[in-house]
Amino acid sequence: MYAEERQQEILRRARAIGRVDVLTLAEEFAVTTETIRRDLTVLERAGVLRRVHGGAIPVERLGFEPALAARDEVMTEEKERIAKAALAELPEDGAIIIDAGSTTGRLARALPADRELTVIVNSPPLATSLATRANLSVIMLGGRVRGRTLATVDDWALRPLADLHVDVAFMGANGCSVAKGLTTPDPAEAAIKRAMIGAAERSVVLADHTKFSGVYLTRFATLSEIDMVISDDGLDPAVAADVAASGPEVVRA
Repeated sequence: MYAEERQQEILRRARAIGRVDVLTLAEEFAVTTETIRRDLTVLERAGVLRRVHGGAIPVERLGFEPALAARDEVMTEEKERIAKAALAELPEDGAIIIDAGSTTGRLARALPADRELTVIVNSPPLATSLATRANLSVIMLGGRVRGRTLATVDDWALRPLADLHVDVAFMGANGCSVAKGLTTPDPAEAAIKRAMIGAAERSVVLADHTKFSGVYLTRFATLSEIDMVISDDGLDPAVAADVAASGPEVVRA
């Protein structure tokens, strides 16, 4: 088993049972405790686990949300494939919303130069990177900027969304489950996400397979409110089938 595969399995177990133990993991994976500690350090730096005495716990048990920069450094190949698959859902012209996030940010960077699009974002970094593109008209939603995710939130971001109608909203999510729907740790971001979905003719969620093993504080949509979920081929086929049975088309890129 490669180190990245072992680390993803450690993360899956931590989210499933709430805690992992160094000694137990070392025995089960037939590696040294030092190897497991290195794995936990990698996962902690990625912002998905927190080290505790003798092991680690998933950050969602702490109500903790990894910063955007930390999330942008994990599952990079999977996120690139998801973003590439999402390009097929772009309209020929018209308006789209791109939610703040690490996977949606990759979609923004991959937007083709041959489409005349109005792009609505709630992320100052995305607005800055897209504004120089001659084929794009960029609208940034105002409001308070959350330092952890660099997303604009609160009333100044919400009010314009009530008067907008776009072809497609490309959404991120911290958690995705059949039982609890799409979730995120911050209620203010959940409100923006909910309004974005409400402003769109179609909603497409971009979520790598690790997002399907956690549930966060605030739900912003049920799966039946979403038209498509694009994940990577690491998503368990049984989970993909359950998600599809709840309403959205599921693509494993």
